[in-house]
Amino acid sequence: MLLVSALSGCVVGPDYDIPFIALPSAWGGVNQAKPSKPPELSQWWRRMNDPMLDTLVEQAVAGNLDVATSKAKIREARATYRQTAGALLPSIDGSSSGTRNRSAASGSTPVDTYNQYQAGFDASWELDLFGGNKRAVEAARYGMDAAEEDLRSTLLTLVGDVASYYVEARGYQARIALARRTAASQRETAALTRTKFEVGASSAVDVSNAAGQAASTEAEVPDLQVAYAEAVHRLSVLTGQAPSALADSLKKVRPIPRPKLPIPTGIPANILLSRPDVRMAERQYAQYTAKVGQAVANRYPSVSLAGDIATTGTKIGDLGKSSTISWSFGPSLSIPIFQGGQLKAAVEVAQAQRDQYFVAYRSSILTALEDVENAIVSLAQERVKSGKLASSTGHYREAARLARALYSSGSESFLDLLEAERSLYSAEDSLIESQVAITTDYIALNKALGGGWSGYIETSKLEVIDADTQPRLASKR
Repeated sequence: MLLVSALSGCVVGPDYDIPFIALPSAWGGVNQAKPSKPPELSQWWRRMNDPMLDTLVEQAVAGNLDVATSKAKIREARATYRQTAGALLPSIDGSSSGTRNRSAASGSTPVDTYNQYQAGFDASWELDLFGGNKRAVEAARYGMDAAEEDLRSTLLTLVGDVASYYVEARGYQARIALARRTAASQRETAALTRTKFEVGASSAVDVSNAAGQAASTEAEVPDLQVAYAEAVHRLSVLTGQAPSALADSLKKVRPIPRPKLPIPTGIPANILLSRPDVRMAERQYAQYTAKVGQAVANRYPSVSLAGDIATTGTKIGDLGKSSTISWSFGPSLSIPIFQGGQLKAAVEVAQAQRDQYFVAYRSSILTALEDVENAIVSLAQERVKSGKLASSTGHYREAARLARALYSSGSESFLDLLEAERSLYSAEDSLIESQVAITTDYIALNKALGGGWSGYIETSKLEVIDADTQPRLASKR
């Protein structure tokens, strides 16, 4: 018993330690002269001050089907952990039976008919001398952690997608409104050109060019309408609704959300704690490290304790009193002597799987670093581009105003006005696209930094979708 007690604390296989990964001290696209502040990631989408976006995020978190799938995976992982942990405890089974028996006559022995009742208990317990079951529980616990990080990663991606498609939808609304305003202005120019043509102050070529430019601008509206509808449909599906469910609520034109810039980005080491996909990869690496120990333990002997007690009688009331009672108790030892190399190969398989997840962990870190660096550069350069576009739009607007005034007075040719209006429309449209790009780059940067779910949602309190309680889908005729 002393030997068993000593060996029961033995756990073979490698113990998990969080690996050290060398990271740069600062981001390449950030000004190194200023000290780096930690990123402000908690509910970052609220800093765009758009109540409709806040509502859509809440709807998506509550109704998105990918989130529901991740919640079910958490339930599965937690149940697996409880199931695996149960192997550390003894198991007890009860049994009972009742039979009607008849013995054949033999010589002077008459035929005998009687009832027989039996009841008993069986118990067994694997001592887990070398920690195979403990390693299995350890792996299940890490798997449960990985499932929770997978949910956070799904939420991070979901909120980023909702914000991006919402910003795109508002951008398409702004571009549609611009195209219609520009087309209306160009129709006025075409009417003015026709009036001048009727009095001999303009040519038929100018009339056709003016009408053609207005029609060309109007022709861009259908494509923009399609893109807007697709963004709305995607938003509806992300919130767990039918594609057209949000069409009415988003119909009213609202400005493109604009974030407060710049935002602190912290240091590269922060992503080891803030990125859920990195944390999930680390937990998976830990899980498969524990599985190596589980495979190693299978190469060692296993000891179990088993016992049973049973009572047999001809009447139910006699069980345990006027009946026969039998019992047995003792250990059993199983030693793997020859398995054709299977157990050693199983260890090598587990080690190879662990190494794959270690590489995946390192890859997730590099991908996270790349995402942040790309988002920092994109956001910074897009802000520069937007400033230049705003300046050019102002100059083109003034040029178009002067060209119209000069053309109306007959001091300038129609081609100058045509070019000024075309340049103004192109500049204004590019400026709207740049404003959308700035906000989407802001969204991408927050996603790359980890999204900030701390304090917003607790995975243990998340409701799950039960397939048994959901209504069945029926086709409509």
